[in-house]
Amino acid sequence: MQHLERGGVLIAVMGFSMFSVGDAIIKTIGGAWPGIAVAALRFAIAATVLGTILALREGRAAFVMPRPGIQLMRGFGMTVGTAAFFTALFIMPIVEATAIFFVSPMLTALLATLVLGEPARKSVWLATLLAFAGMLVLIRPNFVHFGWAVLLPLAAAMGMSMLVLGNRIAAGLASGLAMQFYTAVIAAAMLGIGTGIAAATGLAGIEIGWPSWGVVLRCVLVAFTASCGHWLVYTATTRAGAAVIAPMAYVQLLVALAAGWLVFDDWPDTLSMVGAAMIVGAGLYLWRSGRARVVAECDVP
Repeated sequence: MQHLERGGVLIAVMGFSMFSVGDAIIKTIGGAWPGIAVAALRFAIAATVLGTILALREGRAAFVMPRPGIQLMRGFGMTVGTAAFFTALFIMPIVEATAIFFVSPMLTALLATLVLGEPARKSVWLATLLAFAGMLVLIRPNFVHFGWAVLLPLAAAMGMSMLVLGNRIAAGLASGLAMQFYTAVIAAAMLGIGTGIAAATGLAGIEIGWPSWGVVLRCVLVAFTASCGHWLVYTATTRAGAAVIAPMAYVQLLVALAAGWLVFDDWPDTLSMVGAAMIVGAGLYLWRSGRARVVAECDVP
Protein backbone atom coordinates (compact mmCIF):
# COMPACT_ATOMS: atom_id res chain seq x y z
CA MET A 1 0.00 0.00 0.00
CA GLN A 2 2.81 2.43 0.87
CA HIS A 3 4.50 1.58 -2.42
CA LEU A 4 1.31 2.46 -4.32
CA GLU A 5 0.95 5.71 -2.36
CA ARG A 6 4.54 6.78 -3.06
CA GLY A 7 4.08 5.93 -6.72
CA GLY A 8 0.84 7.93 -6.76
CA VAL A 9 2.55 10.97 -5.26
CA LEU A 10 5.34 10.79 -7.85
CA ILE A 11 2.81 10.55 -10.69
CA ALA A 12 0.89 13.51 -9.22
CA VAL A 13 4.06 15.61 -9.09
CA MET A 14 4.66 14.82 -12.77
CA GLY A 15 1.05 15.66 -13.63
CA PHE A 16 0.92 18.99 -11.83
CA SER A 17 4.33 19.89 -13.25
CA MET A 18 2.89 19.44 -16.76
CA PHE A 19 0.41 22.25 -16.09
CA SER A 20 3.18 24.73 -15.34
CA VAL A 21 5.15 23.52 -18.36
CA GLY A 22 2.09 24.34 -20.45
CA ASP A 23 1.86 27.76 -18.80
CA ALA A 24 5.49 28.45 -19.69
CA ILE A 25 4.79 27.52 -23.32
CA ILE A 26 1.79 29.87 -23.34
CA LYS A 27 3.92 32.70 -21.98
CA THR A 28 6.31 32.37 -24.93
CA ILE A 29 3.40 33.28 -27.25
CA GLY A 30 3.02 36.68 -25.59
CA GLY A 31 2.94 39.43 -28.22
CA ALA A 32 2.46 36.99 -31.11
CA TRP A 33 -1.28 36.44 -30.64
CA PRO A 34 -3.88 37.67 -28.04
CA GLY A 35 -4.59 35.51 -25.00
CA ILE A 36 -8.29 35.04 -25.80
CA ALA A 37 -7.44 33.77 -29.31
CA VAL A 38 -4.80 31.39 -27.93
CA ALA A 39 -7.33 30.03 -25.43
CA ALA A 40 -9.92 29.58 -28.20
CA LEU A 41 -7.49 27.61 -30.37
CA ARG A 42 -6.31 25.52 -27.41
CA PHE A 43 -9.87 24.43 -26.61
CA ALA A 44 -10.82 23.93 -30.25
CA ILE A 45 -7.95 21.42 -30.50
CA ALA A 46 -8.94 19.76 -27.21
CA ALA A 47 -12.63 19.55 -28.17
CA THR A 48 -11.77 17.96 -31.52
CA VAL A 49 -9.54 15.30 -29.98
CA LEU A 50 -11.84 14.59 -27.03
CA GLY A 51 -14.91 14.47 -29.29
CA THR A 52 -13.26 11.93 -31.57
CA ILE A 53 -12.29 9.69 -28.65
CA LEU A 54 -15.76 10.07 -27.10
CA ALA A 55 -17.47 9.06 -30.35
CA LEU A 56 -15.31 5.95 -30.65
CA ARG A 57 -15.79 4.90 -27.03
CA GLU A 58 -19.36 5.87 -26.15
CA GLY A 59 -21.17 6.60 -29.42
CA ARG A 60 -23.67 9.30 -30.33
CA ALA A 61 -25.64 9.11 -27.09
CA ALA A 62 -22.68 10.60 -25.18
CA PHE A 63 -23.04 13.89 -27.10
CA VAL A 64 -26.41 14.66 -25.48
CA MET A 65 -25.52 16.98 -22.60
CA PRO A 66 -27.25 16.23 -19.29
CA ARG A 67 -28.46 19.40 -17.52
CA PRO A 68 -27.28 21.89 -20.17
CA GLY A 69 -27.52 24.83 -17.78
CA ILE A 70 -24.92 23.31 -15.45
CA GLN A 71 -22.71 22.43 -18.43
CA LEU A 72 -22.89 26.05 -19.58
CA MET A 73 -21.89 27.16 -16.10
CA ARG A 74 -18.89 24.83 -16.20
CA GLY A 75 -17.93 25.97 -19.68
CA PHE A 76 -18.28 29.64 -18.77
CA GLY A 77 -16.06 29.14 -15.72
CA MET A 78 -13.42 27.49 -17.89
CA THR A 79 -13.75 30.27 -20.47
CA VAL A 80 -13.18 33.07 -17.94
CA GLY A 81 -10.48 31.15 -16.09
CA THR A 82 -8.42 30.29 -19.15
CA ALA A 83 -8.72 33.59 -21.03
CA ALA A 84 -7.87 35.61 -17.91
CA PHE A 85 -4.94 33.42 -16.93
CA PHE A 86 -3.42 33.26 -20.41
CA THR A 87 -3.63 37.04 -20.66
CA ALA A 88 -2.06 37.38 -17.20
CA LEU A 89 0.83 35.15 -18.29
CA PHE A 90 1.51 37.49 -21.22
CA ILE A 91 1.73 40.48 -18.87
CA MET A 92 3.05 39.23 -15.52
CA PRO A 93 5.87 36.98 -14.31
CA ILE A 94 4.66 33.37 -14.34
CA VAL A 95 5.26 32.69 -10.63
CA GLU A 96 3.25 35.73 -9.46
CA ALA A 97 0.34 34.87 -11.76
CA THR A 98 0.40 31.24 -10.60
CA ALA A 99 0.55 32.20 -6.92
CA ILE A 100 -2.45 34.54 -7.14
CA PHE A 101 -4.35 31.86 -9.08
CA PHE A 102 -3.93 29.52 -6.10
CA VAL A 103 -6.55 31.41 -4.10
CA SER A 104 -8.96 29.24 -6.13
CA PRO A 105 -9.31 26.42 -3.51
CA MET A 106 -10.32 28.96 -0.88
CA LEU A 107 -12.78 30.64 -3.25
CA THR A 108 -14.27 27.25 -4.07
CA ALA A 109 -14.72 26.38 -0.41
CA LEU A 110 -16.28 29.78 0.24
CA LEU A 111 -18.67 29.48 -2.73
CA ALA A 112 -19.65 25.97 -1.67
CA THR A 113 -20.69 27.43 1.67
CA LEU A 114 -22.57 30.39 0.20
CA VAL A 115 -24.10 28.76 -2.91
CA LEU A 116 -24.45 25.05 -2.12
CA GLY A 117 -25.26 25.57 1.55
CA GLU A 118 -22.39 23.42 2.80
CA PRO A 119 -21.71 23.88 6.53
CA ALA A 120 -19.76 27.06 7.24
CA ARG A 121 -16.49 25.97 8.85
CA LYS A 122 -14.18 28.29 10.71
CA SER A 123 -11.24 26.85 8.79
CA VAL A 124 -12.77 28.01 5.47
CA TRP A 125 -13.08 31.60 6.68
CA LEU A 126 -9.59 31.61 8.23
CA ALA A 127 -7.99 30.12 5.11
CA THR A 128 -9.84 32.60 2.88
CA LEU A 129 -8.71 35.58 4.96
CA LEU A 130 -5.10 34.35 4.98
CA ALA A 131 -5.15 33.71 1.23
CA PHE A 132 -6.54 37.14 0.43
CA ALA A 133 -4.06 38.79 2.78
CA GLY A 134 -1.31 36.93 0.93
CA MET A 135 -2.78 38.02 -2.40
CA LEU A 136 -2.73 41.68 -1.29
CA VAL A 137 0.89 41.32 -0.21
CA LEU A 138 1.71 39.73 -3.56
CA ILE A 139 -0.21 42.29 -5.60
CA ARG A 140 1.21 45.36 -3.86
CA PRO A 141 4.72 45.36 -5.40
CA ASN A 142 3.36 44.32 -8.81
CA PHE A 143 0.53 46.86 -9.07
CA VAL A 144 2.98 49.66 -9.83
CA HIS A 145 4.41 47.75 -12.79
CA PHE A 146 1.32 46.00 -14.19
CA GLY A 147 -1.65 48.06 -12.96
CA TRP A 148 -5.07 46.41 -12.86
CA ALA A 149 -3.72 43.46 -14.87
CA VAL A 150 -2.56 41.95 -11.56
CA LEU A 151 -6.23 41.11 -10.90
CA LEU A 152 -6.44 38.86 -13.98
CA PRO A 153 -5.19 35.77 -12.08
CA LEU A 154 -7.89 36.46 -9.46
CA ALA A 155 -10.52 36.50 -12.23
CA ALA A 156 -9.03 33.22 -13.47
CA ALA A 157 -9.28 31.75 -9.96
CA MET A 158 -12.95 32.79 -9.75
CA GLY A 159 -13.62 31.16 -13.13
CA MET A 160 -12.01 27.91 -12.05
CA SER A 161 -13.94 27.97 -8.76
CA MET A 162 -17.14 28.25 -10.81
CA LEU A 163 -16.01 25.22 -12.83
CA VAL A 164 -15.30 23.17 -9.71
CA LEU A 165 -18.65 24.17 -8.22
CA GLY A 166 -20.35 23.04 -11.42
CA ASN A 167 -18.40 19.78 -11.26
CA ARG A 168 -19.80 19.10 -7.80
CA ILE A 169 -23.35 19.72 -8.94
CA ALA A 170 -22.91 17.65 -12.12
CA ALA A 171 -21.08 14.74 -10.47
CA GLY A 172 -22.21 11.39 -11.87
CA LEU A 173 -24.23 12.80 -14.77
CA ALA A 174 -21.83 11.44 -17.42
CA SER A 175 -18.42 9.81 -17.82
CA GLY A 176 -15.29 11.78 -17.05
CA LEU A 177 -14.40 11.85 -20.74
CA ALA A 178 -17.82 13.21 -21.70
CA MET A 179 -17.67 15.87 -18.99
CA GLN A 180 -14.25 17.00 -20.25
CA PHE A 181 -15.62 17.20 -23.79
CA TYR A 182 -18.66 19.26 -22.76
CA THR A 183 -16.43 21.78 -21.00
CA ALA A 184 -13.95 21.97 -23.86
CA VAL A 185 -16.54 22.41 -26.61
CA ILE A 186 -18.48 25.09 -24.70
CA ALA A 187 -15.28 26.94 -23.83
CA ALA A 188 -14.10 26.72 -27.45
CA ALA A 189 -17.42 28.17 -28.67
CA MET A 190 -17.51 30.99 -26.10
CA LEU A 191 -13.87 31.90 -26.63
CA GLY A 192 -14.35 31.76 -30.40
CA ILE A 193 -17.26 34.20 -30.17
CA GLY A 194 -15.24 36.44 -27.85
CA THR A 195 -12.30 36.37 -30.25
CA GLY A 196 -14.59 37.29 -33.15
CA ILE A 197 -16.07 40.21 -31.23
CA ALA A 198 -12.60 41.42 -30.22
CA ALA A 199 -11.38 41.19 -33.83
CA ALA A 200 -14.43 43.00 -35.21
CA THR A 201 -14.46 45.83 -32.70
CA GLY A 202 -10.76 46.23 -31.96
CA LEU A 203 -11.64 45.86 -28.28
CA ALA A 204 -8.86 47.14 -26.01
CA GLY A 205 -6.62 47.56 -29.04
CA ILE A 206 -6.59 43.80 -29.72
CA GLU A 207 -5.60 42.90 -33.27
CA ILE A 208 -6.26 39.33 -34.34
CA GLY A 209 -4.92 37.89 -37.59
CA TRP A 210 -4.08 34.39 -38.70
CA PRO A 211 -1.69 32.70 -36.27
CA SER A 212 1.76 31.62 -37.38
CA TRP A 213 2.61 27.94 -37.47
CA GLY A 214 4.75 28.52 -34.39
CA VAL A 215 1.70 29.69 -32.42
CA VAL A 216 -0.41 26.79 -33.67
CA LEU A 217 2.28 24.27 -32.75
CA ARG A 218 2.62 25.71 -29.25
CA CYS A 219 -1.17 25.58 -28.76
CA VAL A 220 -1.07 21.90 -29.76
CA LEU A 221 1.72 21.33 -27.24
CA VAL A 222 -0.29 23.07 -24.51
CA ALA A 223 -3.36 20.94 -25.30
CA PHE A 224 -1.12 17.87 -25.08
CA THR A 225 0.55 18.86 -21.79
CA ALA A 226 -2.83 19.72 -20.24
CA SER A 227 -4.34 16.39 -21.29
CA CYS A 228 -1.30 14.49 -20.00
CA GLY A 229 -1.41 16.45 -16.76
CA HIS A 230 -5.09 15.67 -16.16
CA TRP A 231 -4.54 11.99 -16.97
CA LEU A 232 -1.53 11.72 -14.63
CA VAL A 233 -3.38 13.47 -11.78
CA TYR A 234 -6.38 11.17 -12.29
CA THR A 235 -4.12 8.10 -12.27
CA ALA A 236 -2.35 9.34 -9.14
CA THR A 237 -5.68 9.88 -7.38
CA THR A 238 -6.78 6.30 -8.10
CA ARG A 239 -3.54 5.02 -6.56
CA ALA A 240 -3.06 7.24 -3.53
CA GLY A 241 -6.42 8.97 -2.97
CA ALA A 242 -7.48 12.60 -3.37
CA ALA A 243 -6.49 13.57 0.19
CA VAL A 244 -2.86 12.52 -0.39
CA ILE A 245 -2.64 14.01 -3.88
CA ALA A 246 -4.28 17.41 -3.26
CA PRO A 247 -1.25 19.17 -1.66
CA MET A 248 0.93 18.12 -4.60
CA ALA A 249 -0.84 20.81 -6.65
CA TYR A 250 1.54 23.36 -5.13
CA VAL A 251 4.37 21.75 -7.09
CA GLN A 252 3.03 23.93 -9.91
CA LEU A 253 4.28 26.98 -8.03
CA LEU A 254 7.79 25.53 -7.72
CA VAL A 255 7.89 24.62 -11.41
CA ALA A 256 6.58 28.10 -12.28
CA LEU A 257 9.34 29.61 -10.12
CA ALA A 258 11.98 27.54 -11.90
CA ALA A 259 10.54 28.34 -15.35
CA GLY A 260 10.37 32.04 -14.57
CA TRP A 261 14.00 32.07 -13.50
CA LEU A 262 15.50 29.79 -16.17
CA VAL A 263 13.40 30.71 -19.21
CA PHE A 264 12.19 34.27 -18.64
CA ASP A 265 14.82 35.61 -16.22
CA ASP A 266 12.09 36.54 -13.72
CA TRP A 267 12.78 36.20 -10.02
CA PRO A 268 10.15 37.40 -7.49
CA ASP A 269 11.20 39.83 -4.78
CA THR A 270 10.98 39.04 -1.07
CA LEU A 271 7.52 40.57 -0.61
CA SER A 272 6.13 38.51 -3.49
CA MET A 273 7.60 35.34 -1.98
CA VAL A 274 6.00 36.16 1.38
CA GLY A 275 2.61 36.64 -0.28
CA ALA A 276 2.96 33.39 -2.23
CA ALA A 277 3.90 31.54 0.98
CA MET A 278 0.79 32.91 2.71
CA ILE A 279 -1.45 31.68 -0.12
CA VAL A 280 0.17 28.23 -0.13
CA GLY A 281 -0.08 28.10 3.66
CA ALA A 282 -3.79 28.92 3.50
CA GLY A 283 -4.37 26.14 0.97
CA LEU A 284 -2.45 23.57 3.02
CA TYR A 285 -4.27 24.62 6.19
CA LEU A 286 -7.64 24.24 4.46
CA TRP A 287 -6.64 20.81 3.13
CA ARG A 288 -5.32 19.66 6.51
CA SER A 289 -8.40 20.83 8.42
CA GLY A 290 -10.69 19.18 5.87
CA ARG A 291 -8.80 15.90 6.09
CA ALA A 292 -8.87 16.00 9.90
CA ARG A 293 -12.63 16.59 9.79
CA VAL A 294 -13.17 13.56 7.54
CA VAL A 295 -11.08 11.36 9.85
CA ALA A 296 -13.04 12.60 12.88
CA GLU A 297 -16.37 11.86 11.18
CA CYS A 298 -15.18 8.36 10.26
CA ASP A 299 -14.27 7.71 13.91
CA VAL A 300 -17.79 8.50 15.10
CA PRO A 301 -19.54 5.17 15.96
